[in-house]
Amino acid sequence: MMFVLSSPSGAGKSTIAGKLLESNPELVVSISYTTRPICPGEVDGVHYHFTDLETFREMVANHEFLEWAHVFGHRYGTPKAQVWNVLEQGKDILFDIDWQGAQQLHQLAGGDVVRVFILPPSMPVLRQRLIDRRTDAMEVIDARMDRAANEVSHWDGYDYVLVNDHVETCFDGVKTILAAERLKRSRQTGIIGFIRKLLR
Repeated sequence: MMFVLSSPSGAGKSTIAGKLLESNPELVVSISYTTRPICPGEVDGVHYHFTDLETFREMVANHEFLEWAHVFGHRYGTPKAQVWNVLEQGKDILFDIDWQGAQQLHQLAGGDVVRVFILPPSMPVLRQRLIDRRTDAMEVIDARMDRAANEVSHWDGYDYVLVNDHVETCFDGVKTILAAERLKRSRQTGIIGFIRKLLR
């Protein structure tokens, strides 16, 4: 399946995604392409595939993305080839994308997409988390808060919605969702053969 985690910046999505990947060897993270500059500590091909605007536009024109979006002045896109390769190996793939990407994936793959939205406990708490990160200037934080309000307004486009007032509790919720979705009858590919043998 394609397991989507979305949240406003600062709501804890990246922390939970990291914990989910550590605890699930059969879960592979989708690495997006982006036109934004590389940040200190980031590794090309690990955090993102960093590319220029011209190359990104060529990839869009060649239909190489499952979804792509324009966020904070930069473009982000999910490469089709990587996703199909992971799914063909029988593994699930984790997406750290916004509501636009989640919507595009759902339109493309429907029931193979599970969408989880993570909410902050409150907007003041979200702002304080962004300030405490000490990575952005105040005008950038203001822009992120404006965008957060827009993102939260799309909560009803998700299959599950969790409030991250405590990271471990929220993580347990996400783990439970992943486990339950894996156990759905429609995802148990060998069940028909098993039932036939059982009833012989």
